[in-house]
Amino acid sequence: MRTTITLDADVARAVEEARRERGVGVSEIVNALARRGLARSEAEPRPFHQNVSAMGRPRLPLDDIEETLAILEGDAHG
Repeated sequence: MRTTITLDADVARAVEEARRERGVGVSEIVNALARRGLARSEAEPRPFHQNVSAMGRPRLPLDDIEETLAILEGDAHG
């Protein structure tokens, strides 16, 4: 298929650099890059995993902001 596309300047520079490094034509490098990008978007996303660590018992009350401020600010809280 023959078509015309407009590349942003940064993309055009990257394509030209990759084309020179590999010694291939523009069409070949654009096709390779498009295939790589499309393959990534079709891949199954990895499930999210959150690492957690036990931090022990809290030193301040987490359910009473008034008490927490009184402890942290002392007499200045008011």
